[in-house]
Amino acid sequence: MRKALQNALLYGICDLGYLTRKQAIPVSRHLLKGGVGILQLRAKGHDPAELVSLAIELKDLCEEFGVPFVVNDHPEVARASAAHGLHLGQDDGSILSAREGLKEGVMIGRSTHSLEQARIALEEGADYIGFGPLFPTPTKKGRPGIGLENISQMEAEVGSYIPAFCIGGIKPENLGQVMEAGARRLVIVSHLLTAGDPEAEAKHILKSLTQDLSK
Repeated sequence: MRKALQNALLYGICDLGYLTRKQAIPVSRHLLKGGVGILQLRAKGHDPAELVSLAIELKDLCEEFGVPFVVNDHPEVARASAAHGLHLGQDDGSILSAREGLKEGVMIGRSTHSLEQARIALEEGADYIGFGPLFPTPTKKGRPGIGLENISQMEAEVGSYIPAFCIGGIKPENLGQVMEAGARRLVIVSHLLTAGDPEAEAKHILKSLTQDLSK
């Protein structure tokens, strides 16, 4: 799955803040059919024990598409579901400590909100990072956007070594700005999860992204 991570351009999230448990699998399937190259389960405020069965279903679904499955925040859910990766926020402890409690080969991602945090994540051995939020977003209520000015520098210093996914309030209306600022990989959450046709929307965004990168 590491090769699949390296090839991923669009990162999808099954976020239970937007989806019901019943919607999680069908919407995730649409995202995967639309071309997302990695899928994360995010479930803020949910009992980890109640997430294991869903995580196992999502992991099996991702394997059907040859795409890495990542669990946000909960190492115990990542272990129980045999997830391919674990994603950590800035307040979720060290990457080294998390790695010690996981099966060998499990990938670890880190959320970063500044150029300095991105540099530190690379030094600590993150397998990939999220960088943002670029714009204010309902997914991260109360967190201001960090803007676009450091994307090129982050890509040069960090994205040249590990996959770096820009995140936060990205949608078709500002996608051009984000790409012009130097982004090469994206995480899109609310726009895809609230789209009438997530599969078609993912395909549309991925087409725009690949066309821009080929210029």
